[in-house]
Amino acid sequence: MWRAERSATFPGVSTSQLPGLSAPLATPDALKRLLFDAQAETHELWRRLFSTPAFSFREGLTHEQRTELSYRRLRWLNAAIPDVRALIRDPVALSTLHEWAGVADAGMATIASIHYNLFLGSLLDHDQGGRDLGPYLRMEKIGVFLTTEKGHGNDATNLETTATLDRDAGQFVLTTPTPAATKWMPNTSLIGGPKDAVVAARLMIDNRDHGVFLFLTPLSDASGRHLPGVDVRPLPETVSAPVDHCATSFHDIRLPLTALLQGPHGRLSPTGEFSSDRGNARKRFLRSVGRVTPGKLCMSAYSLGTMRHAMAVAVAYAHQRHTSDLTGGGKRVPLWAHRTHHAPLVEGLATTYAATLLQRRVVQQWSDVEQAGGGDAERQDAERMTAIAKSWITWSAREVMTMCRERCGAQGLALANGIAGQLVANEGTITAEGDNLVVRLVAAAEMLMGASVPRPHSAVPPGDRSLADPEHLHDLLADLERIRYARARTRVRLPGAPSPLARWNRASAAATSRVEAHAYRLAAEALADTAARSDDPQARLVLHDLHRLFVLGYVSRHSGELLAHGRLTADQVLRLPDEIEAAVDAIAPHALMLTEAFDVPEEVRQRHPMLRSEVPETAVLV
Repeated sequence: MWRAERSATFPGVSTSQLPGLSAPLATPDALKRLLFDAQAETHELWRRLFSTPAFSFREGLTHEQRTELSYRRLRWLNAAIPDVRALIRDPVALSTLHEWAGVADAGMATIASIHYNLFLGSLLDHDQGGRDLGPYLRMEKIGVFLTTEKGHGNDATNLETTATLDRDAGQFVLTTPTPAATKWMPNTSLIGGPKDAVVAARLMIDNRDHGVFLFLTPLSDASGRHLPGVDVRPLPETVSAPVDHCATSFHDIRLPLTALLQGPHGRLSPTGEFSSDRGNARKRFLRSVGRVTPGKLCMSAYSLGTMRHAMAVAVAYAHQRHTSDLTGGGKRVPLWAHRTHHAPLVEGLATTYAATLLQRRVVQQWSDVEQAGGGDAERQDAERMTAIAKSWITWSAREVMTMCRERCGAQGLALANGIAGQLVANEGTITAEGDNLVVRLVAAAEMLMGASVPRPHSAVPPGDRSLADPEHLHDLLADLERIRYARARTRVRLPGAPSPLARWNRASAAATSRVEAHAYRLAAEALADTAARSDDPQARLVLHDLHRLFVLGYVSRHSGELLAHGRLTADQVLRLPDEIEAAVDAIAPHALMLTEAFDVPEEVRQRHPMLRSEVPETAVLV
């Protein structure tokens, strides 16, 4: 078992015995400060809470029992929050919660995100009108969020559910007009106690459609029954987080006028006259569901926490599990001694650090826009960057956790070991708050139309630049952006397209791959900037090596593209494998220290059966 207070390397092993180590091992404290200090107190609150036995994994529960446990844990979580309103209004703190919640209980993290961000966040972001939020803040009632319909997911502006104004009664009538309008997959069962929802529906006044707005709608009461007119049917169990997903429809539900969540984007006068400061229904809809953007930050954070945890478990296991050295001499060595085992883990560490530091930057960007009340351009930039980061981070988490699970063999399949369950639950983050491919497509289209123009290539010939130069590496990522942008622009302008969709289809592959390169460049820059500001020279060196490995891996996978456009020389392409090997050599001896900086609580590590054996005191890497 490896412990935070122990040496970052094996006890009794000198640094001279570790291959590739040219400098003393850095301490994890310097890296912890860089990863967590911006919200150190909040991180520590969640770290301590979720390390308690109440949040430990429990064997043998059914899906329904796990769901019930998640709701109980949600209430324990709520009791630990000093100020629920403040949490919801602080995107940095809300994101921080999700970094630790997903590791503890994927189902709890999912319903917490729905209750705090989507439900309560929507209520707080609209006019209060004297509405009493106390029952939701105290969690006497759970809040859910009903937007997606069976026939409408990413095209949510086409939702069919209607809320029709009945002038004579002074009420809205909430109706599901077709089977396709059934709200799809919300957690609306009776598990968890009484629930209310904010429901996205078309506001209909005198046969005129004013677009999609949110309506506060009671679903079930303390008697343990759904209210009349609310039809809820359980959906088949998914492989993702254990949540009570249901199909939900409404049959002429009567709602008071106060049910409409109002704001400048849409108000209803006492006489039933509608007014809005937004000229079209799409803009009103986007304002109504504005909590989807911080929701993307929450999903990225959820994936980050589980990715860091999986890395910590897999690296620890690789150092303590022994196997043959494969030389025929009968010697046993740690799994980590084998290059084929530790190289993918080292590469995963580079991605995990880059993803964490990109998230820090993106969350702060969104928080700054929210606090400053930035204009439309600044807000759109922040929303786009949030979407790009969400797609890249959650997809990266899938790749890294899959690799970690494989490196742990059969042990990695056990849910109690903290990887396999989180891996499948991560599939939910990939789809939630906008399917990854769709949000990347939207960003690609915006960037293609000029929202972000690539910078020009460096005037310095590539043959005169070193693959160890961070600026050169960033320029190579920018080169990939520019090459793909130019390809997309060329293809979208080709003559003969029979429709706008056909024209877009020609360009979409290049445009979306440009977004991928953009995400890699921003993550690389976040990692390089963090290394530069470290006051610990050893931490700075190891972060520099992580940065080099992170960028070289992506550049290597696309070296043919760069070579063909004259941005890499043939000699540089041939040297790339050796440069990557050298970076792995430099980082590998620091791996335990790098994962120690993730600050996974000792109490949590001890609960994983695969990590309960002590690391042999005499272990030496070969």
